[in-house]
Amino acid sequence: MVLGSSQVTIRFANAADVPALLPLIDKICALHQAWDASKYGFLPEPGKHYESWLISQIETDRSVVLVAETQPDAMQTPSHLVGFLIATTEEEIPIYYLPAFGFVHDLWVEPAYRQQGIARQLVLWTIDCFRRMGIEQIRLDVAMRNQAAANLFRSCGFRPSTQEMLIELKDSWPE
Repeated sequence: MVLGSSQVTIRFANAADVPALLPLIDKICALHQAWDASKYGFLPEPGKHYESWLISQIETDRSVVLVAETQPDAMQTPSHLVGFLIATTEEEIPIYYLPAFGFVHDLWVEPAYRQQGIARQLVLWTIDCFRRMGIEQIRLDVAMRNQAAANLFRSCGFRPSTQEMLIELKDSWPE
């Protein structure tokens, strides 16, 4: 995929990508926490807490972990990660016909690379991966304040399904 003067490649993540993914994960966590600190009450440095789980998802064939990576240019600028998508296969409780579903946990594209089709390609590739796994449904949550993400997912075939609500029973989260 060529975007402006740089080329971006979307590929499956590998364990060697994890150190470069963790700062991006910290960014998406910070954004979510700014939107709703009660819903997204992360521990300090959430990327570090995510690391072992992320590696386990990269290593299983029941998850989809993709990265978007720039390619070296004529100036020999080294490649770097500019986006990612993490999705897992989740088991449904046994009262439903559907035994399992795909779940998109996180999608991030660096601000300088947005509006270039990267997020859309990550989502479409994920849909294709789950389809090839035999998964019949993919779910995700979109923050109420993230209309751009809602529009992206709608354009990829997703539809609203439920509305999550919460009530806070504690005065504050532990420090």
